[in-house]
Amino acid sequence: MSNPKVTKAVIAAAGFGTRFLPQTKAMPKEMLPLADKPIIQHIVEELSQAGITDIVIVTGYHKRTIEDHFDDISADLRDNLEQSGKISLLKTTRGISTLANFAYIRQKGYYGNGTPIINAAHLIGNEPFIYTFADDFVQSSPIRFKQLIDARAKHGGSVITCVERSGDDDYKRYAYVRGNKVDGNLVDIEQIIEKPGSRQKSPSNLASVGGYLFDPAFLGYLQAQYDKHTEKDGEFLIQNAMQKMINDGHHIYGCDIKNGTWYDTGNPLEYLKTVFHFAINRDDIGDELREYLNRELQ
Repeated sequence: MSNPKVTKAVIAAAGFGTRFLPQTKAMPKEMLPLADKPIIQHIVEELSQAGITDIVIVTGYHKRTIEDHFDDISADLRDNLEQSGKISLLKTTRGISTLANFAYIRQKGYYGNGTPIINAAHLIGNEPFIYTFADDFVQSSPIRFKQLIDARAKHGGSVITCVERSGDDDYKRYAYVRGNKVDGNLVDIEQIIEKPGSRQKSPSNLASVGGYLFDPAFLGYLQAQYDKHTEKDGEFLIQNAMQKMINDGHHIYGCDIKNGTWYDTGNPLEYLKTVFHFAINRDDIGDELREYLNRELQ
């Protein structure tokens, strides 16, 4: 079994963030802060820690600030931090641009979660790659992408992030999978259904959320689907190509992430929950914030 090292990733970051308007009129939702660090930086750091060296970020016309964030700092900011003696902060800030080699592509094509991969395919080549979104992530130990990479190293195929979700609204938001367990937290998927709509129509309570490690064969299936797609077909979805791969005998595994907490920052309420979680667990401000919240809630 040949399993080349996984070094490339694609991040989808072209959405308009309409649920956060008017804030996202000028600021991409991916740049909304979790305390002092934008959401997308958490995803990039997770990828870097998993050994990813090349990251393609697929953006829209209004996302230039994402590119600026991962560029080197300006000379003015560098001089300001040096002159004020903030050397540790200077080192941290400059380190952002060295997390990976970055490439940026403006999204074009059909609406749907498969289009960013089509746009980035020429930079992926015939290699396994990670595909993820810029507004949700799993905080886990080991880190989520490392768990996906380790599962592929052991079993081959493709591996996708899964979490157990059984709320009534969840079945209208996420894809759900069904399959046979091959390891304690790994399922060999037989069926994947995008947004089944209800508990009764869902194949299980195991939801597929952002974070996929695809075998390079997936690109061929997705391109074939794209070539036949029309606007009348609705969203261009990766789940359709995934099911075709499964039907043809390819293995796609669902990894129920160990020791993980999933954060979906794609709507204001879940974003605020995530902000508070990260803030109250910080060593420098957590205790004081807890005290403040306790006073406010009395």
